[in-house]
Amino acid sequence: MKSIVVLISGSGTNLQSILDSIEEERIEGRVTAVISNQADAFGLERAKKADVPAHVLSHKDFADRESYDKALMQLIDGYQPDLVILAGFMRILSEGFVQHYLGRMLNIHPSLLPKYKGLHTHKRAIEAGDKEHGATVHFVTPELDGGPVVIQSKVPVFADDNEEELSSRVREQELQLYPLVVKWFCQDRLRMENGQVLLDDKLVPTEGYAAD
Repeated sequence: MKSIVVLISGSGTNLQSILDSIEEERIEGRVTAVISNQADAFGLERAKKADVPAHVLSHKDFADRESYDKALMQLIDGYQPDLVILAGFMRILSEGFVQHYLGRMLNIHPSLLPKYKGLHTHKRAIEAGDKEHGATVHFVTPELDGGPVVIQSKVPVFADDNEEELSSRVREQELQLYPLVVKWFCQDRLRMENGQVLLDDKLVPTEGYAAD
């Protein structure tokens, strides 16, 4: 069983989808810890309900990004994780932190990367008049939202959409995508090698698995 540490900052809906998939024995792993930089993150309650150790490590208690990331690494490594999952963890990570977990850290981002890295992705897609939007699961590298793509899922953008409606549509896809990718990783089917993604030893296209 793979050891999984999940980092969150908010409600933890993607965390819950992974916990549910583990409970349903669809993921051959276990969440050994949940860590948040925000004490009021509801995802911590989700962890406690699932009997998973839940920690708060506030970035406000540290002088700079590097010292925070060093403390975070120490906390994470205490659980000897095979995989670190970013699930709405609203922190830009230092290069040293990312390099430490390179090839074993995943993120989910609410856009069709490389479009709309960073924040406010739904607003930006609507304002650009895009016809489609979506979510991306990718390995984490030092470039913000720039790691190699594992899989993407597209949703339509309708003319009268607002941010909340589009966000909800994307979130539905996120809750399906993330557990699937975690399942692949825990089955030793998925890996990153030389900056590229391999699934079942086959190179995944740059736009992700099963792309149009």
